[in-house]
Amino acid sequence: MISLWRDMNRRGQVTVALAFVLLLFAPVAATRYVLSVLTLILYFVYVGQAWNLMMGYAGQLSLGHALYVGLGGYVSAALWVHFGIGPWLGVFPAVGIAAAFGAAIGWLGFRFGIEGVYFALLTIAFAEFTRIGFDHIGFVGGAGGLFIPYEQSRLGEWWNLRGSQLFFYYLAFCLAVLAVLLTALLARSRLGYQWLAIREDETAARALGIDVFWAKMKAVLISSSMTAIGGVFYAFYYNSLFPAQLFDMSRSIELILGPIVGGLGTVFGPVVGAFILTPVGELLISLTEKAGINAPGAKAIFFGLILMTIIYLVPTGVWPWLSQRLGFTRRRS
Repeated sequence: MISLWRDMNRRGQVTVALAFVLLLFAPVAATRYVLSVLTLILYFVYVGQAWNLMMGYAGQLSLGHALYVGLGGYVSAALWVHFGIGPWLGVFPAVGIAAAFGAAIGWLGFRFGIEGVYFALLTIAFAEFTRIGFDHIGFVGGAGGLFIPYEQSRLGEWWNLRGSQLFFYYLAFCLAVLAVLLTALLARSRLGYQWLAIREDETAARALGIDVFWAKMKAVLISSSMTAIGGVFYAFYYNSLFPAQLFDMSRSIELILGPIVGGLGTVFGPVVGAFILTPVGELLISLTEKAGINAPGAKAIFFGLILMTIIYLVPTGVWPWLSQRLGFTRRRS
């Protein structure tokens, strides 16, 4: 993170610091609705960074990342509802199970040379099979969903993620900041450079002595574990889980759009992407509701148009273009 900070000039450092301070004190002036939108943005920053590590740095395309959100959410919620195990403890088995699924997908894909679009199809298949399975597991509510009961007496129990909108905002803020710091750390680490080598040319990376299989496995394990933590946050923030929503491919698409729009393989790309897409999506929902228009697919279509426009105008993403235009990085001699 220190090297990334040093690569930025004074203007870039001031901009990042100002954004941090504004987000830190946003609840002072924000309404409850604005705070809920900001919470959602920070959630997508976090899960977007998790996917960015796998695709943006290691070059492994996953279109079924909602699998890990669902597993993290369901495991932690089921432990709380049925056994009274709080989410701060429940997050460990949630991460473990999600990582085990990630390891299974990675082992099948990397051991048998399943790459590119075929690996993406493998991730979709796992997510879909898991959705079908959870539809028929009565222990977690089946297709009818699993609900975390609302208890007035437990409000304010931060150790059980039972808090106000303000509490969840700062929790999402901490998760987003930690994800950015971790991405910055990994990007400049030995493992991060191995990922970049694999992303650019796997054959050349192997010729250089990089253990390609284990480097890619580490990417999957880190990404799935991080995403599962996001699933725990999702479960206790919304208090309801439905297989058709959590494991659906549209959930994965929501998760990956931010990094693509903001800039794959960059530290701040998922941040910029989330701050562009989430408010636009919420605004679109609000406008259609006020106009009395029932268009459930309008958000997806609009996101698709935004994505095509950005890919056409700035193929590398908004953040690299913005950083260059505003001169956020130091010029190298």
